[in-house]
Amino acid sequence: MLTANKLEKIIELEDNLRAEYQSQLEARDAEIESLKARQAELEATVAQQLETITGLSEKATANQRTEQLNRELNNRSEKLQDEAAELKKRVKALQKDLGEVRDENKALKQFDPPRMKKNLDANKKKLAEKTRAADALQKSLNQSKAENAELQRKLKGLEEQVAASEAEPETEEREEAA
Repeated sequence: MLTANKLEKIIELEDNLRAEYQSQLEARDAEIESLKARQAELEATVAQQLETITGLSEKATANQRTEQLNRELNNRSEKLQDEAAELKKRVKALQKDLGEVRDENKALKQFDPPRMKKNLDANKKKLAEKTRAADALQKSLNQSKAENAELQRKLKGLEEQVAASEAEPETEEREEAA
């Protein structure tokens, strides 16, 4: 029984200790729970801050990359602008050269032998046609002059006949009157 007695005393001691320290245990448990909750909040805050830092670092990296790209693009655009200005100068020079070559070509085409020969042949044909036309007109003029002269002679002949026939009646009248 000794053991049962000891067991009872241990249980009673435990109940006394429990009654005496139960409020402290409950307070400690509550404190532990509140600290665990606080720790969870802090861990959540740390995780959120870590996420924010990671996001910011990614953004910073993206910003740095963007800035690098901007610098590269600015450099490239400046080079292209310089190249464009150079090409404009070159185009102006080439246009000037082209104008000179065109003028020279125009001057050379003025004395283009095949074209000049073609023009000469065409002019010879025109001259031959005009000469034929002038000869035909001259022939026609000579023929008209000959016809006119013949008609003039006939007219003089007729006028003489008319004058002679008028003179005959007067002569006849004079002869009759005489």
